[in-house]
Amino acid sequence: MSQLLEVKDLVTSFRTAGEKLSAVRGVSFSVSQGETLCIVGESGCGKSITTLSVMGLLPKNGEITNGSILFNGDDLTDKKEEEMRKIRGNDISMIFQEPMTALNPVFTVGYQLMEPLKLHTSLSKVEVKRKAIDLLNQVGIPDPEKCLKKYPHELSGGMRQRVMIAMSLACNPSLLIADEPTTALDVTIQAQILELIDELKHELGMGVVMVTHDMGVVAEVADRVMVMYAGKVVETGTVEEIFKAPKHPYTRGLLASVPNVDDAEHTLEAIPGSLPNLNEKISGCRFHPRCPHAMDQCLEKDPPNFKLSKSHNSKCWLHEDEEVSVNGDRATATY
Repeated sequence: MSQLLEVKDLVTSFRTAGEKLSAVRGVSFSVSQGETLCIVGESGCGKSITTLSVMGLLPKNGEITNGSILFNGDDLTDKKEEEMRKIRGNDISMIFQEPMTALNPVFTVGYQLMEPLKLHTSLSKVEVKRKAIDLLNQVGIPDPEKCLKKYPHELSGGMRQRVMIAMSLACNPSLLIADEPTTALDVTIQAQILELIDELKHELGMGVVMVTHDMGVVAEVADRVMVMYAGKVVETGTVEEIFKAPKHPYTRGLLASVPNVDDAEHTLEAIPGSLPNLNEKISGCRFHPRCPHAMDQCLEKDPPNFKLSKSHNSKCWLHEDEEVSVNGDRATATY
């Protein structure tokens, strides 16, 4: 599989009164063609800011202060806004968290769906309308021609989300970013949306980055998982490695908080405390105030990225002696 996206040492900061606060702190990851990477973690850990950084859609007081975002080898951090507009919706598309706010309430579904086709393709008016109808058909919307004339408020949450997916797929993007695509949807619609994204991924050969806090969704769709805490990546691995052999105490805590309907004696375990504020100064590992395994070393020095297998990494001092040889050489911890 060819690599579509490679993010290296990304730092995203926000200017506030008197200081600059980092919401994303040295994040690195990659996504290949036909692969689904799920980014998980509590609300406020930096998941959405990471994806907005990739899209170049940060608020006015936000900026990328370090790192690179390579898309097909081209660094997006060097692009001007005009260049990014050509990439957004064409090569990289995004499904936003809340379709009611992402869709413009004063324009019809048809107008909003056909706009990217007019901007990014050379199709005629007739062809654009036919393509829009085909897209709505593709995402399972009944009577698509009638739907084109409706306004967002006339559709249910599930239908609006399907419209958002149709819009994101209008120009056959290479990379799809989905930020909590099933939030506020009932279980039946949620399953349909996830199945639809997975089907389209295989059909179109897209790479997918999915942001979620729902570990059930992760188990359903992910190829690889990236766990974030307080703006940093604390563990990465295949979906099997993360679910069957989680290494970082935070990842274990997330999994322990998931209900198990098959085990009548299963009890939920909450992670004590809460995420630190962006301006909170914490020495060493940022998770140590909430970690049941915290040692003196954790309070003094931020752990490096320990490589536990070719695809499994954990930023935790507990695994300092578990590093493996990669390609015949001793793996070296990276900071």
